[in-house]
Amino acid sequence: MNVFYNQNGVGDVLLITLQSVPADLRTFERKNDVARITNSESGEVAGYNLFNASNYMTITANGVVEMDKEKLSVVNDALRKNGFEEPIIADFSPKFVVGFVQSKEKHPNADKLNICQVNVDNGTLQIVCGAPNVDEGQKVVVAKVGAVMPSGLVIKDAELRGVPSRGMICSAKELALKDAPQEKGILVLEDSYEVGQSFSLT
Repeated sequence: MNVFYNQNGVGDVLLITLQSVPADLRTFERKNDVARITNSESGEVAGYNLFNASNYMTITANGVVEMDKEKLSVVNDALRKNGFEEPIIADFSPKFVVGFVQSKEKHPNADKLNICQVNVDNGTLQIVCGAPNVDEGQKVVVAKVGAVMPSGLVIKDAELRGVPSRGMICSAKELALKDAPQEKGILVLEDSYEVGQSFSLT
């Protein structure tokens, strides 16, 4: 779930994305202040646009809106008031976490890519990584599926040269950290970090 608000650029509209859908597969249903976007192929709800959003909630963000259970409750109440009964269910677990690279093997179809198995405490993610300095035994920052990078890039399930990848192992530059080195390479953390803990970008 990714939520955006930009009053100057878009107007008083809260843009809620639940999944990406090609433009030619999007269908819209408008009821009062809410438009529901649906994937016409699968029938799944892809997102909502809440118009006149400031009538329902106070929004101070300009760009990505950090959601929590309380804000989601307000959004779901707005959907109900406008005739959409099905609530949005979201995962609010941290999207930037400390991971431990358990193993690394060469990608069979790409010389510069490696397939890493990364423990994030509540499971192991397979992540395809092209950083030259990634290696097993490292503690790293993982952007999980659903994370929004400082650049605005949304991390999604991907397939790189035929190999599934769930997330991204990040560099300091990609995380927009202060004094980040310009050369290519992931951020390798000190051993004092705990696997699975949330990693703050501020």
